[in-house]
Amino acid sequence: MTISLQYTHITVNDVDESVAFYRDALGLDVLNDVASGGHRWLTLGSPAQPGLGIVLSDPHAGRSQADGDALQELLTKGVLPNIVFAADDVDAAFERVRASGAEVLQEPVAQPWGPKDCAFRDPSGNTVRISQAA
Repeated sequence: MTISLQYTHITVNDVDESVAFYRDALGLDVLNDVASGGHRWLTLGSPAQPGLGIVLSDPHAGRSQADGDALQELLTKGVLPNIVFAADDVDAAFERVRASGAEVLQEPVAQPWGPKDCAFRDPSGNTVRISQAA
């Protein structure tokens, strides 16, 4: 038996605004775009990891009003889990994302535990890290 990650979800305020960050700044490909009940689920991926989808959706997509409201509150506070991407050249990735106008949280730095990484906020305030192995 084998098991692997197929999808991971990122909650965003506005799918259209966020796709520009994830597609244009990070270079991910749009794999699927599904609308239902006034909400959208947009799946992105990378040729470097076929079979892995990153799904963007708003807090109320597929959830009750109360659950969506609670998730929106966590998103607004900026306390949802971050996402970490791997890159073979973190400096080039940093420059590409910075050029998009994304909010820089940390310029590339070699961490004491090994990797060199940097951090940004996506348009919804989620922390996005980019890491390069030592």
